[in-house]
Amino acid sequence: MENNKISVGLDIGTTKIVAMIGRKNEYGKLEVLGIGKAKSLGVKRGVVNNITQTIQSIQQAVDEAQSVSGHQIKNVVVGIAGQHIRSLHHSDYITREKSDEVINITDIENLVGQVHKLVMLPGEEIIHVLPQEYKVDSQPDIKEPIGMYGGRLEANFHVVVGQVSSIRNIGRCVKSAGLSLSDITLEPLASASAVLSQEEKEAGVALIDIGGGTTDLAIFKDGIIRHTAVIPFGGNVITEDIKEGCSIIEKQAELLKIKFGSAWPGENKETEIVSIPGLRGREPKEITLKNLSKIIHARVQEIIEHVYLEIKNYGHETQKGKLIAGIVLTGGGSQLKHLRQLVEYITGMDVRIGYPNEHLAGDSDDVLSSPAYATAVGLLMEGLEKHQIEEDILKEEVPKEEPVFERKIEIEEEEEEKPVVKNEKPKQKSKSFFDKFTERFKEFLDNAE
Repeated sequence: MENNKISVGLDIGTTKIVAMIGRKNEYGKLEVLGIGKAKSLGVKRGVVNNITQTIQSIQQAVDEAQSVSGHQIKNVVVGIAGQHIRSLHHSDYITREKSDEVINITDIENLVGQVHKLVMLPGEEIIHVLPQEYKVDSQPDIKEPIGMYGGRLEANFHVVVGQVSSIRNIGRCVKSAGLSLSDITLEPLASASAVLSQEEKEAGVALIDIGGGTTDLAIFKDGIIRHTAVIPFGGNVITEDIKEGCSIIEKQAELLKIKFGSAWPGENKETEIVSIPGLRGREPKEITLKNLSKIIHARVQEIIEHVYLEIKNYGHETQKGKLIAGIVLTGGGSQLKHLRQLVEYITGMDVRIGYPNEHLAGDSDDVLSSPAYATAVGLLMEGLEKHQIEEDILKEEVPKEEPVFERKIEIEEEEEEKPVVKNEKPKQKSKSFFDKFTERFKEFLDNAE
């Protein structure tokens, strides 16, 4: 079991911060060694608004995970979301000088690098550049162009953009908590890894991750990410509405939502009443479950309509963009009673709740298979996958030392002024485009000091 590297996923959410330590067992399933959870006090709608409180919450979650697992945490894979995230589509191309040679990973990285130079709005930075279909010369709809001949390489890209300050704040919190950032990824992509099957991604599916502060959307079709969006509403807005509508405190509103809440008002009779204890000797309040579900229904309907508008914008109603696998709901907010039925009613699509238990080892704690932990499980999977890719690269390097080395020297001589290139070389073989952003982001944080 020595080669089974341990990885840590850190989900910095609006309601809770989760640190999950795990590794893969001999069957390739996820074995969670420890989990730590802390109330998230310094995050609002996915954005850090109090650095000190966020650092304390991260440390609390990490300490708990360390004591449960008996392992020391140094590197973490962090997820980012928040209302500042937006996505756009972009097409770009490169003309290859040596069209008589086959297309290789360097050509694709040159094309991706070109997209990274796109001019964004002030204060924004590109987080992910996700290639979709390629076009080689006049041949369209190519999924994997490596190994093909061609002079012009073109591609459609899904570009995810976020605010530099918000990303920097998350990095600063992680660093100040005594941790090192090994990777950073978009939370809806992590949740998708945890709860979606490859068949669903091929057929076309919309993943809706309902968190405390935001609702994240990721749409897949033909196995490729097609659209992402972050809607700045989540479970906390429903709690706030209950608090205001029933004139009770937040803690009671949250309990009411979890225990008696329903997204479908028709389910409750007028005679069903719940009594809430009054504050400091005051009379208890009586609330009908019918009224409670009406409040919840109104807000949930608004959230789902926002999401459905994004699904329509992607082009779900066209023949080419049809999502055959429908919708998968996950996140803590997806546990609301009758939510699945309401989403089916509003969208007219097939809906299921996504549990991350498919990737977990058989003896895992039942708590971990809750949709609330989908993002943390996904981040842990991303970290383990990164370890695997690095291991594979090291194995590949031994037999292929000579031809790679000759090409390396030429490049290094040309770019003597940039010694950083030497460290990046092994990673070029990796097909993950997230590595480049992580490296640039780490440099960015180090320079900020």
